[in-house]
Order: sequence, then C-alpha cells, then structure tokens
Amino acid sequence: MEINYSDDELVKLLPGFTNGYATVNNVDLHYVKGGAGTPLVLVPGWPETWWAYHKVMPLLAKNYEVIVVDLRGMGGSGKPPGGYEKRNMARDVFELVKVLGYNQVTIGGHDIGAHVAFSFAANYPAFVSNLILLDTPHPDDSMYRLPMLPIPGADYVYPWWLAFNQIKQLPEQLLEGRMSIVIDWIFNQLLQKKDSVTDFDRAVYAAAYNSADAIRASNAWYQAFPQDIVDSRTYAKLTMPVLGLGGSGYALLQHALPVVATTYSLEKIDDAGHFILAEKPEETARLISRFLEKM
Repeated sequence: MEINYSDDELVKLLPGFTNGYATVNNVDLHYVKGGAGTPLVLVPGWPETWWAYHKVMPLLAKNYEVIVVDLRGMGGSGKPPGGYEKRNMARDVFELVKVLGYNQVTIGGHDIGAHVAFSFAANYPAFVSNLILLDTPHPDDSMYRLPMLPIPGADYVYPWWLAFNQIKQLPEQLLEGRMSIVIDWIFNQLLQKKDSVTDFDRAVYAAAYNSADAIRASNAWYQAFPQDIVDSRTYAKLTMPVLGLGGSGYALLQHALPVVATTYSLEKIDDAGHFILAEKPEETARLISRFLEKM
C-alpha cells in the first residue's frame, strides 16, 4: 500500500495541530499551528520540513502557541524563482506573523531556519521577544574560510553539499526522484543516533524534496549565502535574549553569539549531532522552556 506523506495526513499524527496557509510577500506559505499561550514561531532547515519539529511540538504546545513554518521553497510552501536571501525569507515570516495577528513572538530556527530566524530578529527586533538558534549561526565572512578539500585527520564531516548546492540546474538533473540518496547520506553522517530519524521520517523528507522545483528552490537558500554575508555586516548587535542550543554546532554558536548578541545563553546538548530535534527532543524542549520561563 502506498503511504501518503502529505501535510494533511501528517498533521493527523499530531492531535491539536492544524495546517494553515497564507499568501505573504508574494509567496504562499504553509504552516502548522497548535497549543495555547504566547506565540513561538519555529523554522526548519535543509533537508527537512515542518516535520523536523514533530517530536517537540506537543511538548512545547503545553505552554505556548506553536507555529512551525515551511520556508519559501520548502514542503507545502511556494517555490518561486527568486527571493531566497535570508533577509527576504525573514520578511516572509514577518508578514505571516502580522497576518496571524501577533505583535511580538519568540522565534527559533534550525539550520537554514536559524539563518532566517536570526535575520528576522535583526530586521524586526521590536517584534521579537526572544531568539532561539538551534545548532547554527547566521552566515558570515567565516564561511569563505571553509576548506575546499577535506583536512586529513580532522574530526568533522566535510560539508561538500554547501558547494554542490551552489550549482544551478545540475543537482536537479542528477537528483530528481532520487533525493533519498542525499537525504540518507546527510542523516547517516550528521546523526550520532542514526535511527532517531526513522525510515518514515526520511520518506517524508524525500517526498518533499524529490521534485526538480524543490531541489532548485532549496539549493537557492545556499546560493543566497554571498548576499546573506553582505547583509550580516549591516546588522546591529541583537539586544533581545538569545538562546543557542548546540550539538555538533556548539562550537560555531560559541564563537558567533558573543559577536552578534548582547544577552545570550549557550547550552550544549551532549551525545547528539546536528539534528538535535530528532536526537534529543525532550532535552531540547526542556531547555527552550527553561530559557523562556526566565524571561
């Protein structure tokens, strides 16, 4: 029997959550909302969708109204030809926040979603009560110092996909209908507990990224990095409280947060790789809640 990985079917697995759609900033955005309390906007990254948060959403919804947004180019959201600079993607989310009627939100993001969440806070600080960065800082000039070749003896996963995703047209020609190959490789390399992202989860993400349009659009997030780096030079230091939660990305956050934030907390999640939402959902939700309760 063929399994349906649509958002309509997936949301049924999370009682109390519903799908929503809005057209903002010339793009159709899909989001999933549930819970009650102060608004907590969460943004996923590559190669995931809103489903990346499915383990923490019920935990956080006990105290917050949780809104998880598929970014421009992701999942059930539109995949226009342009607009993938993180400043513009932050505007997408900002316009959605206004449509939903919120005057101020906590915003958090993982991976590419962390780039967008940071850009949201930098560009719309009056609308942000707190910022949460999950394992990833915003792009800055240090990205130009990433090695072009693996360093012998270095204990890290060489991030070849940052360069591969810069290429236009070729990735979708190679990977249309075959994105599970890349998705499985990424999870197998960047997870410590490999089965924390299940076969079902992987199939959800493969279904979301298998089309040529989805590959093109998600690669555009990476192709916008040079402009994101230029934009980062213009941002003032953040003044709202910032939480950094890091697994394998802890050192990156440790380096970045003192430079970009005046008030920040930094927490290390042990025994986890990059995908801390999958590997350590209870600890991640607990640390987020503890941070917000102090504010």
